[in-house]
Order: sequence, then C-alpha cells, then structure tokens
Amino acid sequence: MSFDEPSRHSYKVSGQDFTIDTRFTITKELGHGAYGLVCAAQYDSGTPAGSTAVAIKKVNNIFNKKLLCKRALRELKLLRHFRGHKNIVCLYDMDIVDPVNFTEVYLYEELLDCDLHQIISSQQNLTDEHYQSFIYQILVGLKYIHSANVLHRDLKPGNLLVNSDCEIKICDFGLARRVSSENGEDGFMTEYVATRWYRAPEIMLSFRGYSAAIDVWSVGCILAELLGGAPFFKGTDYVNQLCIIIGVLGTPSEETIQRISSIRAQEFIRSMNKCDGIAFETLFPHANPLALDLLAGMLKFDPKERISLEDALNHPYLKVWRDPADESVCEHEFDFSFESVDDLESMKQMIKDEVRSFREFVRTPQDGTTS
Repeated sequence: MSFDEPSRHSYKVSGQDFTIDTRFTITKELGHGAYGLVCAAQYDSGTPAGSTAVAIKKVNNIFNKKLLCKRALRELKLLRHFRGHKNIVCLYDMDIVDPVNFTEVYLYEELLDCDLHQIISSQQNLTDEHYQSFIYQILVGLKYIHSANVLHRDLKPGNLLVNSDCEIKICDFGLARRVSSENGEDGFMTEYVATRWYRAPEIMLSFRGYSAAIDVWSVGCILAELLGGAPFFKGTDYVNQLCIIIGVLGTPSEETIQRISSIRAQEFIRSMNKCDGIAFETLFPHANPLALDLLAGMLKFDPKERISLEDALNHPYLKVWRDPADESVCEHEFDFSFESVDDLESMKQMIKDEVRSFREFVRTPQDGTTS
C-alpha cells in the first residue's frame, strides 16, 4: 500500500461524509462547526495490544479562502514540529482522501476526555492543587512552544485538553505566529480572530512590538477563570473589553500609553475616567494569596511589566509541582518561511507535500527501514 492510498471506509456524520482508514471505527461525534468535524474512533491494531481511542478531525473547505488554507497548513506543520511533548496534543497521522480534488484534510490525534472549558463550566469541585497543576502544565507546554520562537496567540480553556489524570495538552495552533521583529510587524495582526476575552491589551491596542508576554496574559486570564468559575474579562466588544480590563487593573501609566502605536487608542484611554482598579483580594477573597500574587504578575497591562514565563514557572505558587527536568526546550526553531506563500495552488501543493512527508515519517522505524 502506498502512503497516499490506505484502505478507507465512509460514515455519514452530521450529514457529511467522514472517510477514514479502515482500521478505525467511529464511536461518537465530538463536535462540529465552521472548521469541520471531530469524531472519536477506535483503532484496531490487529495485535494482542488491542484497540486505542483516538480523535479524528476533518478540516473542511480549506481552499475557500487563503486564510483558511494558511491556517490549515500552519496547524499541520506546528503539530508535527511539537510532536512528542507531553503537554502538547500528539498528532498520530494525516490523510487526504482525494489528492487531486481534495478540499479537506483528516488529522488523527490523541483523544482526551474533555477540555478545560467543559471542566470549569461543569462546576466540578476543583481544589487549589488542581489550579496549581493546570497552570504549571500550561506553562511547561508554553515554554517548549516559545523556545521554538512561536507564539500560540489563542490560549483559552477550550484549547486546553484534559484527561482523567488531569494532564493538560495544548491544541489548536492555527493562529500561531513567530515572535515578532522589533518593529512589531511580520503580519502579526493579519486576520487576528483569537477569542477576545483572553486577548492581551497590546494586541487590541497595537503596541510597538509583541513578545511571549501575550501568551502569559492569556494564562493569567485562565487562572482567574479557574479561581472565579467564569471568564474574567468578558467583554461584549472591543471597547467594552478594554473598559473591563482597565476597570479591574486601573488606568495605565502615561509611559505605557505612549508605547501604543495608535494615537486614537492613546486618546481614548486618556479620555476615560481615571481609576485605581480593584484588588484581586477583593475579587477572589477565598483564593490562595500566592495564586493572587502570580495572577497580579501575569495580568499587568504593560507587557514589559508582566511576569516572564520563566519567573512564572519559578513562582512559589507552583513550587510543589515544579520539576525543572520536565521543562524541556525545543531543539529547533520553527521555520515560518511558508507564511510568505500567498497563492492557493502553491499552498495546496504544500499541504499535499506535508501530509505525504508526515505519513512517511510516522511509518519509518528508527532503523531507517519503511514498514
């Protein structure tokens, strides 16, 4: 059998064809939306080892827009680059059903029990130890991602998968970008659609230059959501989001305001009534004081004042969980050169090449022979 032509069978799921490797059997639908469809499946290895549960994601209509195509390509490449880290979801396989006329890609991934959004929404009785463990694992995964010169840019509870042992896996790299150059360009804001509630102020206000601090802000929002049981900065639109943030954190300093590249945004902030903010101890009266200290470091309006990822890992709140031996770094920076490609046909070919290359990679044993 060639890498491109496994034996397949089809299911009807939510009114659409779901065509997968015959070694897999669909067990249930996990979700669907504009991006496509996700199902749980059992993999039959044909050996005494038995079957394994996986998640299969069908990414639809990737050639309707250049943006969707680029996001799909970015996701494939980054999942491969980060494959094997314990706090990043593992990609097992990829498939294209029709290499000539395809409009979708199938991703075979690690299946986890739920995501952090579902856990928080369920009102489960989580303890402070749960919060510590979750935040530590997210930071460990982020350290690995950032060491490859990559910013995730869309960290939120729904993109943090959780298993029954409370292990966290980061997923969804479609909005990731390289750490920006000094002038803050690199197409950083192109089609920026990350969930508003977890978006750092410097993204909304176009600060001069972006850094790993944008992901640290998102982790702070997640910690606050764990402590309070609901999204912390739940803005209804761009302006309301900014007003809520300033209402909690207080009016930023003039020095910080001057670092905003948009004069209009500067003037808007200066026009607001000045406020001192609200102490986290008031908002979360029953929280561990160390948790609130870490939260205060993560949710600094000015990214230059925000706690670094390394200092967050070293914070006393996470001391009981910390194991520097677990905090690996990526050996190679991620190659973003594909981002410069802008025509659909070239991107389509790149996706085909990526799928074929990955299929060969996962089917080649360590001794160099091909199974």
